[in-house]
Amino acid sequence: MNTLLELPTPRQEEWRWADMGALKAAAATPQHATGVDPAGLFLDIEGPRLLFVDGRFEPAHSQPGPVQVTQQLATTDHPLGSLTDGEGWSLHLGPEHAALAVQIVHLGTGGESHVPARLMLDADAVASVVETYAGSGWANRLTTLCLGTGARLMRSVRLLQSDGFVSLREEAEVGEAASLVSVFLGAGGMGSRIDGSLLVNGKGGFAEMGGALLTSGSQKQEAAVVVRHDALEGTSRQLWRAVAADKSAASLAARVEVARGAQQTDGEQSLRGLLLQRSATVNLKPELEIFADDVKCAHGATVGELDKMALFYLQSRGIDHARAQALLTRAFVADAIARIGEDAVREAFAADADRWLDTAL
Repeated sequence: MNTLLELPTPRQEEWRWADMGALKAAAATPQHATGVDPAGLFLDIEGPRLLFVDGRFEPAHSQPGPVQVTQQLATTDHPLGSLTDGEGWSLHLGPEHAALAVQIVHLGTGGESHVPARLMLDADAVASVVETYAGSGWANRLTTLCLGTGARLMRSVRLLQSDGFVSLREEAEVGEAASLVSVFLGAGGMGSRIDGSLLVNGKGGFAEMGGALLTSGSQKQEAAVVVRHDALEGTSRQLWRAVAADKSAASLAARVEVARGAQQTDGEQSLRGLLLQRSATVNLKPELEIFADDVKCAHGATVGELDKMALFYLQSRGIDHARAQALLTRAFVADAIARIGEDAVREAFAADADRWLDTAL
């Protein structure tokens, strides 16, 4: 494919940990039956449902409701996001309208697929969206978000592909007093890159992007997020957790930029990595660039192993070693998905993480 010639390389600083080799291999895989029942990928909650198979909308398994399937142009200069011209989905809510528990399922059977998405929420609109990735191949997505005054959006994204690669580009504008919370869980066997660019350009806007990456074998997953504050009294949170087993690698890069006039900004980054074996790798890169003088910004980054004293304590209470490891690791991951607002969605994410733990520990 010609577009593969234009992919970024690890020589570029912002792509230094990206696994472009896995992406290319995923794009070249032949299509094959996955044995995955698309209906089983939807959570048992009421709301609109859309299924995309290899990037194509499947109406037989869908109930779009207010969500539209439309042709879109990729209005971005991002090297992967710019490839997503074509059929995609969009949700535009008018003032004070609501669309809850919107589910988008992406099932891949091999090869490559590119899907753009656009969410526009007018003043005081409310929405929650759950996305699920399953199957194989290279799934490449661009999601453009625009939140008007007082709008609120909860996004929950789980990456469950058994192999292949998932690349996600998120571009968001957060208006005055608006709130965007995006939580990601990478619990499949695929490689991944979650790439975010969030602009808080309204007074009192709130933006949060975080989640957990769980890697094993020789797998590589990565998240790279930039939050820019351009308005007064903005708040942002980046809370990421990474658990790496075997010879895998998980990489987290989080950046906060505060413009000169964005006084009283409150920005926080929390990046933590857990090594289940010393052969695994976790890379962390927190960054702050601040041009305002009345701000409260902080970042923390730590990588370590399970607390031996905590393990000893649990074992002294009759819990075997494997079970003790699982309990501590589960608590470590739960910290990252606790922000999901809907109980059923949060419980589904926890179950996904538990299944990963059952195989990794």
